[in-house]
Amino acid sequence: MSEITIYTDGGCHGNPGPGGWGIVVIADGEERCLSGGEKLTTNNRMELTAAISALSVIVNTPGFASRPVTVNIDSQYVKNGITVWIKGWKAKGWKTADKKPVKNQDLWIKLDELNQKLNVTWNWVKGHAGIEFNELCDQLCQSEIAKFE
Repeated sequence: MSEITIYTDGGCHGNPGPGGWGIVVIADGEERCLSGGEKLTTNNRMELTAAISALSVIVNTPGFASRPVTVNIDSQYVKNGITVWIKGWKAKGWKTADKKPVKNQDLWIKLDELNQKLNVTWNWVKGHAGIEFNELCDQLCQSEIAKFE
């Protein structure tokens, strides 16, 4: 089974402000780009929404869910959250180490549900470093933001 490669990005102008997200799913030699946005959101919500959207594509495409997936993401927040922090948050009833409610819990729950259904490797990549598909995701994201400005 060949691996599926994903790139994601999310962002906003102002925080909060108009936001957008973009993803590229690469499978079987084909690239599939998707994007979306919101009028008033945060950078972290858009990064999470991008990851959720990407994994949703995998779960909802026949034959994809059984394949290994690598998500290349430039958000340490999402990468660390889904691979490390989420275990503690869930064990503490969705509270942080300082006993405050986890921000964006609704999106973390969705991402966790999708992540658990798949064989995902999360890989952090440096943003704005000339990585072709990361840059494409950023362009998709910026195009979505521009729709709300």
